[in-house]
Amino acid sequence: MSRIPILGHFIRFARRMYDWMLAFADKPYAGRALFGLSFIESSFFPIPPDPLLLAMGAEKPDKALRFAGLTTLGSVLGAIFGFIIGMYLMDTLGEWLLDLYDSDRHTWNKIEGWFESYGSLALLMAAITPIPFKVFTIASGATGVAFLPFLGACIVGRAFRFYLEGFLLKYFGKPILEWMEKWFDIVSIGFTILLIGGFVVIKYL
Repeated sequence: MSRIPILGHFIRFARRMYDWMLAFADKPYAGRALFGLSFIESSFFPIPPDPLLLAMGAEKPDKALRFAGLTTLGSVLGAIFGFIIGMYLMDTLGEWLLDLYDSDRHTWNKIEGWFESYGSLALLMAAITPIPFKVFTIASGATGVAFLPFLGACIVGRAFRFYLEGFLLKYFGKPILEWMEKWFDIVSIGFTILLIGGFVVIKYL
């Protein structure tokens, strides 16, 4: 029975965050906010930039591709920062971040195995899907993945993901916004499932 109130609190919180994100679309610093969130998500922040990109692109469809470009650029630069953390700061900042996201190093061990088996394709998969990208970027630097293949996978994967969203927002922005307003509770729950599911996928694959 206690789960119902908890779910209600979460949906109200998600609603406030969504309205806050929509408000950015009218601010002169909206692009900088989107860029900054994209940067930190690829290296250490747990919340992906997709909700902000969706909110801003749906509010201003004519700028959706520009927003997608900012998101891609910020995310790739953030991935490079994650790579640097793994290569040069693994014993300090890297270990601290792993303790936050992967305290038992189960995910880390899986990623090392994926790199050995699939190389940069593993990173490409993480760049496109809800799998936690930041752990992959740090692991890439720590395990000695070559930088150019790393950079190529980040650019291709992140651009595919965010520009796909950008094109959808450009041509269907207002209907998407109206649909989200109508089905917001279901959308917020579904997004949370995807976010948590990324960690679950790694744990059980």
